[in-house]
Order: sequence, then C-alpha cells, then structure tokens
Amino acid sequence: MSDVISTAVAALAKKLPDGFDGVAKFVLQGEGSIMVDPNGVRAGDDDSDVTLIAEPEVFQAMLEGEMNPTTAFMTGKLKVEGSMGLAMQLGAAMS
Repeated sequence: MSDVISTAVAALAKKLPDGFDGVAKFVLQGEGSIMVDPNGVRAGDDDSDVTLIAEPEVFQAMLEGEMNPTTAFMTGKLKVEGSMGLAMQLGAAMS
C-alpha cells in the first residue's frame, strides 16, 4: 500500500468514523483504491455501489475542505460511476 493511500485512509476514517451506509470506492489514480462501508474505511478494491475517481491531489483537496466535491464533479476533476445518490451523501459527509 502506498503512503498516499495510507494517509488518505487515515484522513477519510476521521471524516467517517462510523463508516458509511453504502459501499463506496475511491480510486486515486496511479495510487490505488480505498473502500468505505458500514465496517469503516480501508485500502481495497472490492465491488461497490458507487465509485469515485480522482487524482490524489483532488482527493486531498476535498478531504482538507479546499475543494467542494460537487464542484470537483462539475468541473470534471471527480468522476462518479454508480449511485449518484450515494455519491452525494459521501460528498456531504466529507464536507
């Protein structure tokens, strides 16, 4: 597991300490994937209800509150595959 993924897992776990009601995957291009589900946050590449794809810098900016997830999506910096409803819930939880 890359340092980028390890750091992102820790940061996302702080934002979502109780996990998430769905199954979501964050793909950090060139680094790996992070899974978020009712059990918490971990590195992984399992099947998911929603997949969010972004460059590591975009993901970091969203976690730090420097970039709104909706803005990232609307400007093409964040791609969403699967349930848009779950993606919106995740965006709200990360803010």
